[in-house]
Amino acid sequence: MNTPAQPPRRPPLLQFILPILFLLAGIYIGQRASTHGHTFRLDASNDFSKLELVVQQIQDNYLDTVDVAELIEGALPVILEELDPHSVYISAVDMPQANESIEGNFDGIGVTFNMPNDTVVVMNVIAGGPSERVGIHPGDRIVTVDDSLIAGRQLDQNAIVRMLRGQRGTKVRLGIARPGEDQRLAITIVRDKIPVKSADAAYMINGETGYIRLSKFSKTTHTEFLAGIDALRSEGMTSLVLDLRGNGGGLLEQAFEIANEFLDKGNLIVYTEGRVRPRHDYFATGTGRCRDIRLAILIDESSASASEILAGAIQDNDRGLIVGRRSFGKGLVQEPVFFSDNSGLRLSVARYYTPTGRSIQKPYSRNNRQAYENELYDRYRHGEMSSSDSAKMSGEQFHTPQGKVVYGGGGIMPDVFVPIDTTGVNAYFLSVNRKNLVYLFALEFTDRHRETLNEIQSFDKLNACFAAYRFDSLFRRYAAERGVVATDAAWNECRLLIDTHLRAHIGRNTPLEDNAYYRTLASIDNTLAKATEELGMGN
Repeated sequence: MNTPAQPPRRPPLLQFILPILFLLAGIYIGQRASTHGHTFRLDASNDFSKLELVVQQIQDNYLDTVDVAELIEGALPVILEELDPHSVYISAVDMPQANESIEGNFDGIGVTFNMPNDTVVVMNVIAGGPSERVGIHPGDRIVTVDDSLIAGRQLDQNAIVRMLRGQRGTKVRLGIARPGEDQRLAITIVRDKIPVKSADAAYMINGETGYIRLSKFSKTTHTEFLAGIDALRSEGMTSLVLDLRGNGGGLLEQAFEIANEFLDKGNLIVYTEGRVRPRHDYFATGTGRCRDIRLAILIDESSASASEILAGAIQDNDRGLIVGRRSFGKGLVQEPVFFSDNSGLRLSVARYYTPTGRSIQKPYSRNNRQAYENELYDRYRHGEMSSSDSAKMSGEQFHTPQGKVVYGGGGIMPDVFVPIDTTGVNAYFLSVNRKNLVYLFALEFTDRHRETLNEIQSFDKLNACFAAYRFDSLFRRYAAERGVVATDAAWNECRLLIDTHLRAHIGRNTPLEDNAYYRTLASIDNTLAKATEELGMGN
């Protein structure tokens, strides 16, 4: 697809600085005029003093009142944008949320919720959390928060999150509409520390092969991972599929700790190096508990940073099989810098290098940030999602100890490529998705059968419950009533896809939560099937 050429954009920092320079020029001229011939010169002996002088002159001399703090808050992100794609400024308001995925917890009320039809619906209640302690139920509708009406107001989901969360020990009053109850319930909850899981699912695929999915690398990831390993070993696991698809990364030490579980003493896991940061090597200690487990790691175009470090360590040490599609390509080390007002930076200070010496950071240009942001879309356009031959690896070749060729300069290329699966995706399926009908049907089904679903404690019992319903005919009628009608041919083409996603969403609304969701989707997961097949062949 051709797009019209865009006029060259002035660099964002320049857009901000130039008006200030013109402003200062005006101040300078004005002060020269008002000093009756006396020379007025600002001492800007270094760049830092110049920035201070800019702010000081605006405060002292600008014709209108200016919120200088707001001006600085607006300028800092622009300055960081001039460095690299992953150095960022984080305001004090955004810092708590930015730290959640890293810390592995937050202060809140302990529910997961969604907002179909502009109503907050409690999907699940975290066991042992503050909401469970006061009797909040899955299916409850949150109508008010501290006497403020939130239902039917088109509020952004992030705004709801900010209202429900708060410092541990503080109270929040909720107005609850509960199905089957005539009157609204008034419930006060004392906020508490809420854990954030990074291990979404852990189950046995077959008699020998286990599956663990990690969604992030937070402070608790290694602990959660080992808990999953122990549980699966007790069921006879000798091979593992570790799913890092969609995992955008997190803490380096957590990726190191998990890689260490699989590698022998002295194996290099990763090293970092920057302009003012000397090379630092991270070696396996030989104390890992998973060195006897055969391993396959799943990655895709959204696997980034710590996910790529882990996958690269396993690949470069010939320790396991990498299956899927080329990873994102984020190989820069961010170091946190905190300010006294609770804002901060995440500043790129070094690059990651895999054991063979390759940088996995894909190319970027400070003058063309848009190209970096569009890179994943370009992979689709070039056909890389369908064929590994279309991958454009920009880096040099490296060799693992066993002679396997690997590439730097643009993510981790898997050992076994699996194309994106579009089986069953047709116009009807896309229309259903645009209206979010699969999710809405699952929610309404859950509401009608909440009591039964809340009693389900095993995957076998979940499937036994599903056997009593013909979801295909029920959903087809449900969609038709909402204006999305399928021909028999269109329905037959996407029937399995829709039916599987219906069951997955309903399963997620049971006490099995994400474990049921991912285990259900496994039946149509071509990447997982390929990894399981390869492990079964002894690779």
